[in-house]
Amino acid sequence: MKQIKLLAVLMALVLLCTSATKQKTTTIFIIGDSTAAKKDLSKGSPERGWGMALQCYFDDSFIHVDNHAVNGRSSKSFIDEGRWQKVLDKMQPGDYVIIQFGHNDEKPQPARHTEPGSTFDANLAKFVNETRAKGGIPILMNPVVRRNFAVKAVKNDDDEALRNTTFKDGANIKEGNVLVDTHGLYAVAPRNVADSLHVLFVDATQITHDLEQGLGVEDSKKLHMWYKPGEHPAIPDGKQDNTHYNIYGAHQVARLLADALCEEIPLFSKYRTNDKPCKMEQ
Repeated sequence: MKQIKLLAVLMALVLLCTSATKQKTTTIFIIGDSTAAKKDLSKGSPERGWGMALQCYFDDSFIHVDNHAVNGRSSKSFIDEGRWQKVLDKMQPGDYVIIQFGHNDEKPQPARHTEPGSTFDANLAKFVNETRAKGGIPILMNPVVRRNFAVKAVKNDDDEALRNTTFKDGANIKEGNVLVDTHGLYAVAPRNVADSLHVLFVDATQITHDLEQGLGVEDSKKLHMWYKPGEHPAIPDGKQDNTHYNIYGAHQVARLLADALCEEIPLFSKYRTNDKPCKMEQ
C-alpha cells in the first residue's frame, strides 16, 4: 500500500512539473507566404522559409514556433481558405502572432490581390484585432525583399513560377550594384497599420535590404535558390530564383529577425539561444 501511495505521489509530481513546463511555453505563430513557409523536403530540395529556422534561435523549452505560413498565399487567400481560423482556434492568451504578407497581395489574380491603403490594410487589421480578441499579441512585419539588382525591371507575376525555371531562364538579366525595391506601398502599409493600431512592428523589409545590399550582387546569391547546373543534386538544371531562400539564407534571415524580435519584446531576449548549430524542422 505504501508503495502504491508513493507511486501516486511521484506521478502527481511528474504531472505537476509537466503542467508547469507547459504553462511556461509561449507560442509564436507565423502567418505569411513562401518566404517564411514550411517546404516539402521529401525530394531533397534546399529551399527553406525563414520561419522554418526561427525556432533555432529560441529555447524551445520556453518558446514554441508554430509556422503556418504557406507558399503562394496573400493576406486575402490566407483568410478565404480558412487558414487564419485554424490559427485562431489554436491560439491561447499570451501567444504571439507574426503577420507578414505582401509578396502575393501584389499579384493581379483576384483570389490573391489586395490594395495597400485599402483591402491589404483591412486584412492586416483583421489579423491584429482578432489576435487581440483571443488575448494574443500581434507583431506586424513588412515583406522581406527580393534579390533584385536588375538594371531593367523584371516582370514577375508569380513568385511560385520560379520553381519551374532553370538556370538558363535568368541568364540574360543584367544586374547593377544597387538593390531595387519591388514592394512599393506593400512594404509601407504594415507600418501604417502598426502605427494606427499601436502594434509591435519589425521592419523586415529594411533588415533584409541591408543584408542583401551588404552582401552585394554576387554574395547575395548565396542566400537564395541560385544554383548553377550540376551544383546541387536536387536541381540538376540549376535555378536563378531571387525570391526564395536556401538553407543558409533562411538561417541568416531568421537570425536577424530573432534579434529584431528581442529588441521589440525584451522578454524574448531571455530565451534567445547563442546561435548554436540547429537542425531546421523537418
